[in-house]
Amino acid sequence: MTASPQVLLSHSPDHTARIARHLAADLKPGDVLLLSGDIGAGKTHFARSAIQSLLTVPEDIPSPTYTLIQSYETASGEVWHADLYRLSDVSEIEELGLLDAFDTAICLVEWPDRLGDLAPASALSLSFAQGAADDARQIRFDWNSDRWSSLMKELADA
Repeated sequence: MTASPQVLLSHSPDHTARIARHLAADLKPGDVLLLSGDIGAGKTHFARSAIQSLLTVPEDIPSPTYTLIQSYETASGEVWHADLYRLSDVSEIEELGLLDAFDTAICLVEWPDRLGDLAPASALSLSFAQGAADDARQIRFDWNSDRWSSLMKELADA
């Protein structure tokens, strides 16, 4: 099943965080979110907001730009936050253990273009773009799995 893309307009960083929290509430191990967009488009803010909403004890959520992967234990399962910007070759993906995490953890992956053909077909893709106002963002959701269809309807109605 290939769904039509859905675009949401976020009016502020707080609104983006609300969208992330709403989506995160339904995530489970094996769910993969692929976060694309230019530097500063809101990918990391979205990922941090989603992860923080899943933690039972709040903690700092650093960007994994230099560590490549940060993992967190949550009531919903293990969460992996990956930033693949610095990868130079797709062969490095397997060394990180990310392919196994796609099956066993909730994964939020920034710069998913670095995955090449290794991106899971069942992933939910989010593309962030600057909106008309400084803090506004357009978030485009694309998916091929029935897993996301009802959740996207809920998200649009929220």
